[in-house]
Parts: sequence; structure tokens; C-alpha cells
Amino acid sequence: MERYDVLLIGTGAANIVADAALAQGRRVAIVERGRFGGTCLNRGCIPTKILVAAANAVCEIREASRIGVRVGGDVSMDWDMVGRRMRHKIDEAPLIQDYYEKFPNVDTYNGTASFVDNHTVAVDLADGTRRELAADTIVIATGARTKVPRVPGLEETGYVTSETFFADAFPAAPYQSLLILGGGPIGCEFAHVFRAAGTQVTLVQHNVRLLPKEEEEVSLFLQTQFRSRGIDLLLNKDTVLVRREGDKKVLRVRDRETGEETEVSADEILVAPGVRPMTELLHLENTDVALDPRGFIQTNEFLETTARGIYALGDVNGFAPFRHKANYEAEILAHNLFEGRAPEDWRWASYDLVPAVTYTYPEAAHVGLTEAEARRQGYAVEVARNHYSAAAKGYALGFEPGAADDGFVKLVLDKGTRHILGVHIVGHEASLLLQPFLNQLTCGVHTVRPIHGDIASPVTARLRALPLTRALDPRSVYTVSETMTPHPSLSEVAQWTRYYYEKK
Repeated sequence: MERYDVLLIGTGAANIVADAALAQGRRVAIVERGRFGGTCLNRGCIPTKILVAAANAVCEIREASRIGVRVGGDVSMDWDMVGRRMRHKIDEAPLIQDYYEKFPNVDTYNGTASFVDNHTVAVDLADGTRRELAADTIVIATGARTKVPRVPGLEETGYVTSETFFADAFPAAPYQSLLILGGGPIGCEFAHVFRAAGTQVTLVQHNVRLLPKEEEEVSLFLQTQFRSRGIDLLLNKDTVLVRREGDKKVLRVRDRETGEETEVSADEILVAPGVRPMTELLHLENTDVALDPRGFIQTNEFLETTARGIYALGDVNGFAPFRHKANYEAEILAHNLFEGRAPEDWRWASYDLVPAVTYTYPEAAHVGLTEAEARRQGYAVEVARNHYSAAAKGYALGFEPGAADDGFVKLVLDKGTRHILGVHIVGHEASLLLQPFLNQLTCGVHTVRPIHGDIASPVTARLRALPLTRALDPRSVYTVSETMTPHPSLSEVAQWTRYYYEKK
């Protein structure tokens, strides 16, 4: 059995923890079942946004005549070139493993990890052998994957997910037609990409609207934009069955209100109704780690699990499936465990200011409460709105008052204090417009708030009893590093300057 100071399972945001441990001279083991880099690099944010950038350019060029730009001929996407650019980025994955293998105090393992007990992990290696590893500190960062619904005929007919699409199912050319199951961020982004590429897209959504976690006005605005570009939206529908009919895949849907059943067909089906945690192979039943009813690992504000010495971060703990949130958690662990800080100087996780962006055309972005959520929580709510067309830059970009594509910013406010409860934006570069609010709301004095109060090491119990507080100075470069920024947005260029400052 090999013994380590730190054992990491998963190589996305957990690499931040690995780097901090290495800087302290710890002996580190890194276990990865797939490709290094995690969901974000291999099948998530990064490859998706490379496709989205090309799709955005197509849409912008097609609309350029409204600001006086003439474009000759049809505008189309060079699918081969877009695919090459995407694969070039994904192919950075082996370089990450090469980087870690250069350290004498790191061992990397390509295989599937499963727990033997709280501090022992067996790794079934790709070469068919098995190794047992032990560590006092273990970080689980195995992520999540597509939650495939149980629809009769779906498995027999075949489908793609974001996992297979960015692997061996990436098409040589855009599909002629595509059915997308799921109207959340993943489904909407794929719908945008393929429609811009010339595909006839039908999106089937169980909910009554797209992006149900967004402000309702934002969802309705985006639905209008999708339909104006020829995306067929089937909302409030249950999927009944799937079958193959010649070269087509046929989906039968049932209206959840009327019960009426209809059929739609396409060349391919992309399944994107949500995610489930990658925990089933870990054999956590051999540990004291508790799961919630959905199968996600329960963690507290210090990322502790119910097993002493085992931490979990990223999608696997179920708080928010975003890389920027996982990076935020990884930095907390790096700070607390490997920077020699006294517990009174520890950081903790709070999920009130996790930004969410859907990179469609236009973008939809938010942080905080919707108007309905704020009212349900008992706030006396006021709302402020402003449209793109009201600003000189908005007019310069071609947005006209009352136009269907005139995006907006909506603030949800507490009437008594004028405090911002939520920010909701839909329109051009919404992710950039959201960032100033994130920076503002992150500053100030913060007091620790328990998450899963029953998960508490002796140190955590003491810090809660203080209670632990931290003041984030708006002038400090380090406050910038504790402010989340949507990934991947251009805001990162400014926000991440702090890291390059430290490397000087």
C-alpha cells in the first residue's frame, strides 16, 4: 500500500488543491478515471463555448445590416475549422498529467477509484491491475454527468450526450435536424449552436418555460429570440417513447396540460435534461460519507463531509454545477489546509453569490434571488429595470426601444434597505454586465453561516461558535480573488490578473 499526505480523486478544480499541497512539499496522489482536466476542459464549458463563439459570430454578422454593415452572400459556419479549434483545446488534457508527473512527490494514477475505508482507496488501473492508496486527507472531485431519463426505446434507438458528443460522437458535419431533450443551460446552448450551423432544431422541455431557474421575464425573452431564429420549442411536454423509423429518430411527446400526444423526428437526439453525481463507482458505503436523497455528497461550509479528513468539491456536492463555483471551493480548501493559516483566518463557502450564465444568443445571466423567490422569502420587493437601448452603446449596437431583442437588466431590491437581492440580465455580453454586481456584493463583512449544521469537525464547531467573521476590503487585490466570475467569460481577463500579480 502506498501512503500519501493528500489523495485527490478527479482532476478538474481539484488541481488547485494539488498545486497548494505541492507548494508545501506534501506527497500527493492524483487519480483520474478519464482525461485530465475534468468536465470543463473535456466535455463542458470550454469546448461548448468554442462552438458558441462561432455561433454568436454567425448571428451577429446576419444582423449587421441594422447598424449599416453590408455582408455579401450567406453566412455559414466552417464546421471543420470550428471542430479543429475545439479539439486543439481539448487535447491539452495530456499536458496537465505531464505537468504533475514532473514533480518527484506526485504520483498520478489512470484508473477508477473506490473506497475501502475512510482513508484507503483502491484504484483499478487502466492496465488491469489494482493498487491501494492511503491518505489522511482525501478530496473527492469526481464531478457529474448527464442524467439520462428512462424513456422507452431511447437506449435502443440511440442518442448523444455532452459526454459522447465531445468524444467519438462529434459529427463530421452539422446534423440536418436535431431533437434536444432538456431546456436548461446545456440544452439551450446546443440549440443555439446547431441552429446557427444550419440545423433544424426542436427542443423539448418538461417545464413550461426554458431556463426555469432564471427570472421568468428572462426565460420569456429568450424563448422569443429562439423562435425568431427558427428553433421549434415544445414546452410543458413529457417524453413518452422513442423509436427509429428509417434514417430518422422519432420522439413521441405528451402535453402535460391537455394530454395530447404528438410526434417529432430528427436525424439525432441530444439528451440534456440535467446532471447526476459521479459517485456510484466510489463505493462510499464503505465510508462514513453521507449522500443526500439525489446522491450528491453532503458537505458543510468548509467542504468537510461526514467522514473526518474527506472533503468534496465541485459538481459532486450538488450546490451548483459550475466550474467557477468548483474553483471557489478548491481555493477555500487550498487556503485552509495548505497555506499555514490559523483556523481564525480560514475561509468558508457561501452560495448566495454564485453567478450563472447561459451562453446563448443573447446571453442570460443572474446572481441572487428572482423576484418570486424574494417575495416568497418575505421581502418587501421593489424592481428596477433598464434596457440596452437606453444606453448610447446599446443604440450603437443596434438595439431599438420596444424591439423584440432589446435586452435588459433587472434588479430585485429590498424596499426597506435598498439592498440588492438579485440581478438578472439578458442580452449582449450579459456575463460582463453581471461582474460589477458580483464584485460589489462580495465586499464587506461576512459571518460564517453553517451549511449542514450536523457536519462539524471540532475546529468547525469552534469557528461557528465564535462566530468567525471576515472583512473583504474593496481596495484589496485579494478580494478580487475571492469574487466569483462566470466561467468562461471575458471578465476572467480582469479578475484573474491577481494570480499573475502573485507570480511576479
